[in-house]
Amino acid sequence: MSQLSLKHLEKSFNEARIIKGIDLDVSEGEFVVFVGPSGCGKSTLLRMIAGLEDVTAGEIEIGGNVVNDLPPVQRGIAMVFQSYALYPHMSVYENIAFPLRVEKLPQAEVESRVQAAAKVLQLESRLQHRPGQLSGGQRQRVAIGRAIVRQPKIFLFDEPLSNLDAALRSEMRIELMELHKRLGSTMIYVTHDQIEAMTMADKIVVLNAGEISQIGSPLQLYHKPDNLFVAGFIGSPKMNFISGKVRAADGTKVTVDLGTLGVIEVPRASTEVAGQDVTLGIRPEHLTLNQGEFIIQTTPNIVEHLGIHTISYSTLPGGENFIGLFEGAPDIQDGKPVRVGFDVAQAHLFDAQGLAVY
Repeated sequence: MSQLSLKHLEKSFNEARIIKGIDLDVSEGEFVVFVGPSGCGKSTLLRMIAGLEDVTAGEIEIGGNVVNDLPPVQRGIAMVFQSYALYPHMSVYENIAFPLRVEKLPQAEVESRVQAAAKVLQLESRLQHRPGQLSGGQRQRVAIGRAIVRQPKIFLFDEPLSNLDAALRSEMRIELMELHKRLGSTMIYVTHDQIEAMTMADKIVVLNAGEISQIGSPLQLYHKPDNLFVAGFIGSPKMNFISGKVRAADGTKVTVDLGTLGVIEVPRASTEVAGQDVTLGIRPEHLTLNQGEFIIQTTPNIVEHLGIHTISYSTLPGGENFIGLFEGAPDIQDGKPVRVGFDVAQAHLFDAQGLAVY
């Protein structure tokens, strides 16, 4: 049985449909990430699971029980917010203990749970400090500790790292992953940052305009995106897209005319795309200099030398942006033409509706 099950879930604000029939099952112990651009509905969906937003239609089941009409405190969940939401006049100890005080648990139980959470989060030496005396990362750990002591069935995280600087975000990602391993709890995490999603998730749910675009493991979404949206959203730098038209599709390969760039044969079994306008996709990291089955000549207008790798940005004759990511520090300069290539097996192909061609 799934720990969490969403069935035909919908949410509307007046005439605006925000969540448009979501179906999702989350197994016990999974780390699931909701990812998508701003306004896609991911935080609204999380708030519906938490009981902070009413459900317009559909059902939310937690542990096999429908919880649509239950208040948040009775759902067996604990939520960690982006803004920490700590009480500034209380010590770290009392902030973590607060939900247990509300439940009127015995002091011995409060002490045991707070000390256990502080040990897990390495906050033992900070328990008598106030939030104003802590760093951003420590304050976020206090907020997580307040969730841990409730011993919830499911942890909900609403963009908890977005207020932190880049270095601290990276550290906190690792801490959250280690926390998940130690606790073995079900965690649902909302972010707009696809790097967070790729590095943390067992399963990613990609949302777009209130609908699920694709569900899968990070590598499934990277290697086999179902559509143009997922292909462009997952991966950094984002996938290159080139417009073309299918000349022929014989069941083993699809021949695509890319205009002034030439004609490419992509291994695909589909015959239904014959004559269609299509989009070819190739990831920047799959490009190589001066070699490959299909060669493109470009002139970079911006080059980023980052030491471990080099990123070039150019514009193709058809107006498409074209990004290359190369290991190390090759001789690539602004305004100097370069030849880049790729193997056709690494190319992605999408039909006129933006769906992947297999």
